[in-house]
Amino acid sequence: MLRRQFDKSRLPSRHVTEGPARAPHRSYYYAMGLSEEEIHQPFVGVATCWNEAAPCNIALNRQAQAVKLGVKGQGGTPREFTTITVTDGIAMGHEGMRSSLASREAIADTVELTMRGHSYDAIVGLAGCDKSLPGMMMAMVRLNVPSVFIYGGSILPGRLDGKDVTVQDVFEAVGQHQAGNMTTCELEKLEVVACPSAGACGGQFTANTMACVSEAIGLALPNSSGAPAPYESRDQYAIASGEAVMELIEKNIRARDIVTRKSLENAARVVACTGGSTNAGLHLPAIAHEAGIDFFLDDVCEIFRDTPYFVDLKPGGAYVAKDLYEAGGVPVVMKELRKAGLIHEDCMTATGKTIGEELDIVTREADGRVIHPVATPITKTGGVVGLKGNLAPQGAIVKIAGMAESEIVFTGPARVFECEEEAFEAVQNRTYKEGEVLVIRNEGPAGGPGMREMLATTAALSGQGMGKKVALITDGRFSGATRGFCVGHVGPEAYHGGPIALLKDGDEITLNAITGTISVALSDEELEARRKDWPGPRQTIYASGALWKYAQLVGETYKGAVTHPGGDAERHVYADI
Repeated sequence: MLRRQFDKSRLPSRHVTEGPARAPHRSYYYAMGLSEEEIHQPFVGVATCWNEAAPCNIALNRQAQAVKLGVKGQGGTPREFTTITVTDGIAMGHEGMRSSLASREAIADTVELTMRGHSYDAIVGLAGCDKSLPGMMMAMVRLNVPSVFIYGGSILPGRLDGKDVTVQDVFEAVGQHQAGNMTTCELEKLEVVACPSAGACGGQFTANTMACVSEAIGLALPNSSGAPAPYESRDQYAIASGEAVMELIEKNIRARDIVTRKSLENAARVVACTGGSTNAGLHLPAIAHEAGIDFFLDDVCEIFRDTPYFVDLKPGGAYVAKDLYEAGGVPVVMKELRKAGLIHEDCMTATGKTIGEELDIVTREADGRVIHPVATPITKTGGVVGLKGNLAPQGAIVKIAGMAESEIVFTGPARVFECEEEAFEAVQNRTYKEGEVLVIRNEGPAGGPGMREMLATTAALSGQGMGKKVALITDGRFSGATRGFCVGHVGPEAYHGGPIALLKDGDEITLNAITGTISVALSDEELEARRKDWPGPRQTIYASGALWKYAQLVGETYKGAVTHPGGDAERHVYADI
């Protein structure tokens, strides 16, 4: 095969490899075993979130080696580097979860700094756990270099008593154990078998949701997100991703040629029709922000509202990521959306072809089991819904996939908790009442700090059989694995004096996912009177360090909880430096 030839005169790496003044720099590359030819080729950053924190990331190191083979085979010089991840499943239910959303910004920032510091020309980014996917994609769009994203793959489902099980079942089993419906021995049997391999959580939780987004938005190769992490076929996708980035360099197709308003809308469609994680309502605006595109929670929810839900995945449905892959994956899902006229076909992808051109070559059809035909969906509106009203003027979000229409309207008295720990203790001790709306405040991006997910609490409720008998609202977040009427992202958050900060026990709250409203039965005058008596933001223990810094910088939830001005304020683009 003929190797590609590249002119480096306009590529960033010329600053570290070309001309007599860069002799010292070249000395370092010779020290690492590069040949003269390799030094004068384009440099491709191969960024991974490999670590030993959790199964989501443990296979990324192997896949990175395959990416490097693809880059080398097409005349590029790969330079592997790693960044952090914080894994939500292990951070869940304690102070560690405050680090999760902040890690998204740290990932984007560290990838940017590494690319800038070494003048790399392009990037292939590999990520496995929830925040690492949007963090990596944010860095790609921020840098605006030729970019290909590749997901590390999902975990295989566990098996117990002839049924597939996931980590969601273990979280919910904690509630069953607390309720006396499961023995300690049964709980231990489940925890041992629930996660049998490398890979990210198997349901349509945040990692798999954002993996589907990576394909739908065009940054990942078609069907590359589907194969589970242990499958050797993932290495073939990794090699192909390395080859693809070299073609993007040759054609000068950059991240922002791919990530546009239209491609963001395509991504939101796929989240909706698969019953994806509510966290997409946070991450899509953040990715858009890097390109200077205003694509806020309202915009995401508007797309959710008129997109049918037709892919039957956990937690609302029956199947896991492996099943979606075997049914044809995201390409078949998008082909169904196209039949309903719900896809922008002219969006560019990492293959150098448009979405429409890629869908033209998809031969498989919906199987009617995992992927239902779009003409006969599970429900006519998306599995995720936006809410707005006097309790959340900036909006809120709820996942309703798998819920009956009678279950998505709820009115009840508020039961207010000042933090997640207070709520979890009440759930453990069964001191809450059926029919209540549990309110967890002071868990927003700034007020937490860190906008924790509440899976431990919501899973315990489900495990106790109370998931449909109470509702829960918070200015924090929910895991993609959360079930029940659980409303997150309530904005403005309590720290900024949003209405959620003013609630008292007994206030009547109405949540209506049919009309998209969230309200409290208080007049504007009563809310204003309470605001005058509000003592101000609750103080946290985070008075220094990374979380203090994050709390000072982080913006509103509906804009993606971002920490810098974004593409609108740019005075240069890195790729042109």
